[in-house]
Amino acid sequence: MSGRAAVVGIDIGGTNLRFALVTADGDVCSRLRLSTETTRAGFLHQLTAGIRELQQQAPQLGCRLVAAGAGVPGLVTRSGEILSSVNLPHCEGVNLARELTQSASLPAVVGNDANVAACGEQRFGAGRPYRSFLMVTLGTGVGGGLILDGRLWTGSDGFAGEFGHMTVEPDGRPCPCGNRGCLEQYASATALVAAARETALPRRVAESAESLADAARSGDPGAMALFARAGRYLGIASAAVINLLNIEAIVVGGGVAASFPLWGEAMRREIHMRGFRPAVARVAVVRSELGDDAGVLGAAALAFADYDAAVETVATTE
Repeated sequence: MSGRAAVVGIDIGGTNLRFALVTADGDVCSRLRLSTETTRAGFLHQLTAGIRELQQQAPQLGCRLVAAGAGVPGLVTRSGEILSSVNLPHCEGVNLARELTQSASLPAVVGNDANVAACGEQRFGAGRPYRSFLMVTLGTGVGGGLILDGRLWTGSDGFAGEFGHMTVEPDGRPCPCGNRGCLEQYASATALVAAARETALPRRVAESAESLADAARSGDPGAMALFARAGRYLGIASAAVINLLNIEAIVVGGGVAASFPLWGEAMRREIHMRGFRPAVARVAVVRSELGDDAGVLGAAALAFADYDAAVETVATTE
């Protein structure tokens, strides 16, 4: 079969499923968006239908489809099983990689959405200059993905990189994970809004992370202080990762990354204050380059990494 090698990258959210046909260079040849079904059977059918739609389009676009990848919000094992997902409770216990491989007759790989974002930045975005970096995703929650020595590091079970559940206040706010003082309770969009509502800020300002950011950009001291505090906590957790792993960079993505100028300096200051000096001296803190395509391009990068490894294995055994 001729044509450029391409994969289907799938960004799985609680509201929408986004599909993209992506080449090895990161060119998006076609897109598809579907509303996420709320039953297991409907959800799996949707995923298969989306892959098949792009599979049919591929030859007309000069592509040959070789694999599929998907990013899932939640805990995902190394084999592609969804252990838990707040947005997809009906899919807990499903080995999504196996289901997609069987139903679409295509090699498929599935990962946690933050790990997938790290893969995308490594292959197509801000992570390209670095061999080792931490991807931080800031949105409703706080996620993390680790690229170490050029490879995604997911740990022995697939759960490495849970940056949002690093403790930054030992006796701090309770977290749904069962711990107290997790970073997610201080630096996520949800945490920023909750903190704003505990202050004297007007209700319209404390309505969302976006309205809070608008107030901070306009010079509201209360709103500015909340973002600076979030940056400080991000810096505390980041310094610990830098001290432990000697990474080269931290790449920041997600919805809250748009307000980076409001908290980035506080984060950097805390890193340099708490980090081991030889380790933090050249660490870069940069924003994601993939924007709204981070999910689909990350899933595509994960699929290409798996496909490339399989091709290399075949080549070495021949």
